[in-house]
Amino acid sequence: MKSVKTMSKGWLVAILLMALMLVGPGTFLNGAQPQEPVHGGTLVVAEMAEPPGLDPTADAAACIDRVLQHNLFEGLVKIDNKGNILPGVAEIWEISEDGLEYTFYLRDNVKFHNERELVADDIKFTFERDVDPATGHPHPEYYANIAEIVVVDKYTIKFKMKVVTPGFLYYLTEGDSIIVPTEEVDRLKSHPIGTGPFKFVEWARGDHITLARFEDYYKKELPYLDEVIFKFIPDPSSALAALQAGNVDVSYVTGENVPVVEADPNLKIISGPQNLVQIMAINNSREPFDDVRVRRAICHAVNREEIIEGVMFGYGTPIGSHLTPVSPYYTDMLWVCEYNPGKAKELLAEAGYPNGFEATIRLPQPYDPHIRTGEIIADQLKEVGIDLELEIIEWGRWLSEVYSNADYDLTIIGHVGRLDPAAMLSGYGPARPDYYYRRGYSNPDLDELMIRGETEVNFERRKIVYTIVQWILAKDAVNYYIQDMHLIYGMAKDVENWRIFPIYMDDVTEVHRGK
Repeated sequence: MKSVKTMSKGWLVAILLMALMLVGPGTFLNGAQPQEPVHGGTLVVAEMAEPPGLDPTADAAACIDRVLQHNLFEGLVKIDNKGNILPGVAEIWEISEDGLEYTFYLRDNVKFHNERELVADDIKFTFERDVDPATGHPHPEYYANIAEIVVVDKYTIKFKMKVVTPGFLYYLTEGDSIIVPTEEVDRLKSHPIGTGPFKFVEWARGDHITLARFEDYYKKELPYLDEVIFKFIPDPSSALAALQAGNVDVSYVTGENVPVVEADPNLKIISGPQNLVQIMAINNSREPFDDVRVRRAICHAVNREEIIEGVMFGYGTPIGSHLTPVSPYYTDMLWVCEYNPGKAKELLAEAGYPNGFEATIRLPQPYDPHIRTGEIIADQLKEVGIDLELEIIEWGRWLSEVYSNADYDLTIIGHVGRLDPAAMLSGYGPARPDYYYRRGYSNPDLDELMIRGETEVNFERRKIVYTIVQWILAKDAVNYYIQDMHLIYGMAKDVENWRIFPIYMDDVTEVHRGK
């Protein structure tokens, strides 16, 4: 059984949203009910990508959060698998009536893994470090509206804002906002120290990261597991073989391998949408992609449904903007540029390319779904005269050359879901004109709307703002928005309470092994 296969009309989007409210982002496909938690045991989880470092405040790589968010690092607040904001190291918080002050009351029993107590001074240090350009924080814009951070007392911290910032609490749930100990920051990239339920044991580069139960975690009943090993297995076939052999207990699974896992009496499948935006980024600063007619031609030439079926075997939700239906701000824009190869050829001829052109699409290894997506798109674009050279490059090079320096014509990548639209769409904002997936694109109307959305507190008015933003992005074909790729996990039958979150992480805090 598949959670959601494909959608193409607005009413199907509404059905998906209602379904998500009823069952949550994760679905037990085999019908099994969770057992009572059992303490003890080791869990081995196969991960597709190895983090380049272990400090999420110094590197944009989402695979750091995938392994460490909630497990080792925590923030003032956190989220559950339905996107609700919950207490983190702060037990209670208050927002002033004018929306310009956030006061957090810390728990008085939180310890870092070096056994030092967490206090308000650590919060102040963390966020002042986050906005310091010298630290290289990947998203300092999340904190740009902070005017002052005041230590009220040992366990109370106050943020005074320059302007009303509706998304501030959501920013604090991100891996970018984890709290770090003042004395340990110089070694976080290789030896992370946090406040989470698991502490760092080792990083065997090229093979695995091991975490162990932190005995002084402030929630004494958690975690249930004694040890978690995140093992790096980039090849899906090898990961499946490891799962079948019992060498790993949980693994990502590609759509075509779901029947294989379901046929094994010792395994089960869990899947669901993950609030991840897969896009084909288009470098608007390069010819011929600086011509909106060429970009629109590309959009008309690509068939999302074919990609979802061919790459995800139906386990994906088509999208027409840089938000997914998991977000309450999502608006269906699939109609703006529907699949129409004939229209694509007309636009190419109008733009001066009646015979098409050649370009390069750079695809990141080891992300096999993105590579396969690129291969399908290359075949589709060939039908309208666009010949793509496929260049598969190692992940570190992709981060350096494509993400950091925008050295690409086209590329395929997934953007992890942010819970607030201002954060999710920040790369299109006026403060980031050279961000890689906006490179070369300029639109004053979009800039004005992005600024308005960051400070609008009324939900209905804010939704209108972001509906227009999504329409502009689709109309101008800034990039091609493909799908929310569902997460599919295969796991041992005795793995209980595995949940899929609307941000990119494998949270094992409450996972346990069955009796």
